[in-house]
Amino acid sequence: MEDIARFEKTIALFDEANSQDPNKEVVEGIEYPKELLYAKRMTQMLLAYEKAPSEALQLAARCQHIKRWTIPRSDYPMDRKGYLKWRTTLKLFHGEEAAKIMTQTGYDEETINKVKLLLSKNKLKTDPESKMLEDVICLVFLQYYFPEFAKKNTDEKLVDIVQKTWGKMTEKGHDLALQMEYPERELSVIKKALGI
Repeated sequence: MEDIARFEKTIALFDEANSQDPNKEVVEGIEYPKELLYAKRMTQMLLAYEKAPSEALQLAARCQHIKRWTIPRSDYPMDRKGYLKWRTTLKLFHGEEAAKIMTQTGYDEETINKVKLLLSKNKLKTDPESKMLEDVICLVFLQYYFPEFAKKNTDEKLVDIVQKTWGKMTEKGHDLALQMEYPERELSVIKKALGI
């Protein structure tokens, strides 16, 4: 990494933005801004997934949901079309928010564009780092958010979600997902979804 101070300043500014999230999550009795906690989980999972991730990939992981709460799902129709429009809007928004901060801290256009590309998921099939980021997103979901999601959904719906999540992941992602620990019901659903 060419400039550690610049990188650390950028991460700090991403975190400062996400610390403004009015939505909270309590972990072991401590309350965190939801998107700040998510960002830290993304970094932790990325470093477990890849020993030496590129600077752009580390930045993209940390700002993947930057200021997401400012564009609520409820602003869009509650159907598939509305969901897809919301997700597309978010990807562009996260890229622009990241670019503003990275410009402020002195990143070059090439690195900024790489982070925006990773956040856009436009080259998910062909770009190796886009695939890595998608694996990390899926692993964070399975590790931290799937158990909560399971409380609100039927086994049938959960099987469908696991199969869709699995379809987005690489073999390396699959291997890591199968090494993680899950509550009993979630493990049963995952095995059912994967036919194992």
